[in-house]
Amino acid sequence: MKKTTSNSIKRNLITALSLMMTATMLASCGSGYDGSESRKSGSYNNERTTAENYRYSNVTAGDTDGTANTGGGYNTEEYNHLTENGYKLVSDEPLSTFSTDVDTASYTNVRRMINDGWEVDPDAVRTEEFINYFKYDYEKPAEGAVSINTELSDCPWNSEAKLMLVGLQAREAKVKDVPTNLVFLIDVSGSMEDEDKLPLVQQAFSMLVENLGADDRVSIVTYAGSDSVVLEGESGDNSEEIVSALNSLSAGGSTAGAAGITTAYKLAEEYFIEGGNNRVILATDGDLNVGLSSEEELTDLISQKRDSGVYLSVLGFGSGNYKDNRLEALADNGNGNYAYIDSVDEAKRVLVTEMSGTLFTVAKDAKVQIEFNPENVSAYRLVGYENRLLNDEDFEDDTKDAGDIGSGQQVTVLYEIVPNNGNEKSLKYQDNESKAETNELSGEMLTVSVRYKDPEASESKLIDKSVMCSDYTEAVSQNFAKACSAAEFAMVLRKSDYASGLTAQGVVDYMEQNNVDNSELFELIYKYMQNGTGSEASYW
Repeated sequence: MKKTTSNSIKRNLITALSLMMTATMLASCGSGYDGSESRKSGSYNNERTTAENYRYSNVTAGDTDGTANTGGGYNTEEYNHLTENGYKLVSDEPLSTFSTDVDTASYTNVRRMINDGWEVDPDAVRTEEFINYFKYDYEKPAEGAVSINTELSDCPWNSEAKLMLVGLQAREAKVKDVPTNLVFLIDVSGSMEDEDKLPLVQQAFSMLVENLGADDRVSIVTYAGSDSVVLEGESGDNSEEIVSALNSLSAGGSTAGAAGITTAYKLAEEYFIEGGNNRVILATDGDLNVGLSSEEELTDLISQKRDSGVYLSVLGFGSGNYKDNRLEALADNGNGNYAYIDSVDEAKRVLVTEMSGTLFTVAKDAKVQIEFNPENVSAYRLVGYENRLLNDEDFEDDTKDAGDIGSGQQVTVLYEIVPNNGNEKSLKYQDNESKAETNELSGEMLTVSVRYKDPEASESKLIDKSVMCSDYTEAVSQNFAKACSAAEFAMVLRKSDYASGLTAQGVVDYMEQNNVDNSELFELIYKYMQNGTGSEASYW
């Protein structure tokens, strides 16, 4: 987007916002009315139902019966509580290690909350998924499956720190001739009857089917009170029969998800294609209530399946009873990825436009480890990835499960860095025998190392890249500014302690100053300010 275009979008949105605010103020004059009945507000239930789960209830202003704004039922959505990463002293912890993440569910789920006028649950916001929802212009790998891109500049929300961007770019695989064995595992329980659930699932999978061919295989497993095989090993070129089977589904009954998972993997293994793409795609709201249903039980079950060579994609749907914590656990522990589908357009993006990235893995068990040079860095903070952290020794342990990266996908990471003028050494930077080597290493700020396995391999490959102090630049790229914008908005929604003075308007100002090409994020931020559900007191 050119600057004139982004400015035009901003002016149009500001005009619309101003008109709505004016109308609200005029209507409330002399009546004591504060406009609350025209939008939905949230009240948090801060009592944890478990040590990790966080439930909240969004109640329409003026309601007295306690029902949430989800069609008359209580809101029982569940999210794992996340404590933001804090600063680490390089003298104590010179290594930072984590699993990669290409999931985007948090961004689209929060987008649904904002578009519906709900107050955003801070625990629904995973900063890395906001950053990774958007695409960046990274250098493609010259060889191997992944390239490392870096950029070092000032931190826009912390004047005392620098900010480093690490961008991983996966190669684009030639997937046209790779046969695919897919099992659609579809929740058809009673909670899936809403329009934004099973009907949207049917539309989503129908779009995917149109892109399959004669060498592909499709099976359909449904689960409610029990599991059922609707279609088994159908050729991908018989799209009419597959779509007809999808459209025949209806919702009703309780939810026995574990039984469905077991049957789906059994079918995927029965029709397993050597050298092909073998994957279960789970579509559900996550509200399991029969058999194995807790996050821990489901994690144990799916962990047993991940060595089968069958990958997992988890697609979340709906609102009101959405169980994000369970679906994320399934994806993270089952060699999988996780997306939330809030519209037909999003279904098309995930299953058609970006199908190769969603369905074809090119780097599995991908891990990142940063080693900071204590001579030049005193402290650092990893932005996001709170539930992806690994022990330092896990980096070289090829038996340790980690994230998978699909064809053409990207992983973007931000680190706040506090420079240091000390004279300490550690690890790579401590055993310098020659003066020449000492002088060379003294200019390094850090080293980025990445390990990953090829899809069929059991041993990992290692690539790394050093970042020099001299790599710092005051002018930032579109990649850097776009990633910062997404991270800043996530921190506003999380009410981050590490960006306490940041506001939604501040994010907009930063985007405009850096001519950020992202109309999607512009519009969502303005919608958030328009709703008045955040802490933007100057707007309401």
